[in-house]
Amino acid sequence: MRVELSEVTLDVEASGEGPAVLLVHGFPDSHHLWRHQVAALNAAGYRTIAPTLRGFGASDRPEAGPEAYHPAKHVGDLLELLARLDVDRFHLVGHDWGSGIAQGVAQTVPDRVASLSLLSVGHFAAIRDAGWAQKQQSWYMLLFQHAGVSEDWLARDDFANLRHMLDGHPDTEAVLEPLRAPGALTAALNIYRAGMPPEVLFGPAFELPPLPGPVMGVWSTGDPFLTEQSMSGTAKHVAGSWRYERIEDTGHWLTLDAPERVNALLLDFLAENPAR
Repeated sequence: MRVELSEVTLDVEASGEGPAVLLVHGFPDSHHLWRHQVAALNAAGYRTIAPTLRGFGASDRPEAGPEAYHPAKHVGDLLELLARLDVDRFHLVGHDWGSGIAQGVAQTVPDRVASLSLLSVGHFAAIRDAGWAQKQQSWYMLLFQHAGVSEDWLARDDFANLRHMLDGHPDTEAVLEPLRAPGALTAALNIYRAGMPPEVLFGPAFELPPLPGPVMGVWSTGDPFLTEQSMSGTAKHVAGSWRYERIEDTGHWLTLDAPERVNALLLDFLAENPAR
């Protein structure tokens, strides 16, 4: 369904009945990333809300600059969406950039969040402090800052370079198709330009607020973008309970690569922390 908000209209997959679970995707995905989790959560008695973020898929793409895609804008969209759907208390699950946005939601309305599950991406301070190995794996974040240059490089030769970056994504063709629309690739990249400028990852350390618990972090051993330390180090930045899970022999898109394992972890963690 399409839900009209004050600034944008989002493409949203909402289904099931019971305690609400908000599922937040990352780059360059859409709510289709969660299809296996939606089915399992609905069957277990949960209501799922899986929006496609502004700038991605079939959701609106504001023509303004990167500031229109700042993570705070996404947080505002999600809170407004929950209000439109009459959701008060909820579980949060995020993958990739969706993990970062979910952290922003949890920090904004901690009393409304029953649990926070972070897939692949941990607390930004843990990523920043994860050492040289993580800096090497974050090279593309610097490339993405260069408007025009990165779009040309990624889209050249029928998205050959982006295809290489997405190697291992089970839905490569489906993910690439929306990016062919005019302005779509720029809109998708703007979340990096607004939310992860070089000084955040490579500049001097600065204080970032801790996450309200309970928090579960899930990292996969085949992730080419994130080191284990970038997730396990999140433990130091949680003001509450922390649970860490490691999935073997699975790539970055673990919701698609290992859906049974991810589903089992989510259902167990949500059951441990019911939304009262």
